[in-house]
Amino acid sequence: MAGGGDELKLLNTWFSPFGSRVMLALHLKGLSYEYMEEEDVINNKSQLLLESNPVHKKVPVLFHKGKVLCESMIIVNYLEEAFPDAGPSLLPSDPYERAIARFWATFIETKVVQPWVLLLDGTRAREEMSELVKQMLAAVVTLEGALAQCSKGKRFFGGDSVGYVDVALGGLLVWVRATEALFGSLGVNIKFLDAAITPLLAAWAEHFASLDAAKVALPDYGRLIKYTMMRRSAAASVLAPNN
Repeated sequence: MAGGGDELKLLNTWFSPFGSRVMLALHLKGLSYEYMEEEDVINNKSQLLLESNPVHKKVPVLFHKGKVLCESMIIVNYLEEAFPDAGPSLLPSDPYERAIARFWATFIETKVVQPWVLLLDGTRAREEMSELVKQMLAAVVTLEGALAQCSKGKRFFGGDSVGYVDVALGGLLVWVRATEALFGSLGVNIKFLDAAITPLLAAWAEHFASLDAAKVALPDYGRLIKYTMMRRSAAASVLAPNN
């Protein structure tokens, strides 16, 4: 990879979907970085994490030239601005299209991530869980329309190449599939990316998963399934490394 070098360090934990977003951006832009694994982000957070993110105490954390940044999409924005000549731009050059991309990334955060976190926190009654699933499924249908609008008939939200919205949603991809499997093991059939309902998103997911950057940045599905099954009785803790 070109650029970055010893300047960039990422503190993350292997299963964090939010850390995956940052890794996706780093790899897509061809930036080299030092990866630092937070060994036990749930029960025994390191002093480095506590000192570098004293507000939220969560990964990912990016270090650059002695400065510290937290929250995944803020870090992605920073990488775009700090390294404008590195790799392809994740945001469109047109100001309006950049605003639209940020709108949909925020939509993903509020309409997909937030109910998903509540769904897996282990404290919801069945009726409330059913409502959260409905909210997420409605948001996915809306994203199907957003993909049609943003992609202009191409494979990704960014068109021919991966863009900002792709990173925002793509970082969650393995977790979405693991969530389907987790609830399936409990006798609840949920399918968030259903080719019969959202064919564009289903095809997008296949294209995204095949990217070299995705193969590096996203957690291994089998390992994640084992992890979620092991901790499903304490699902709230699983989501501790928030964005």
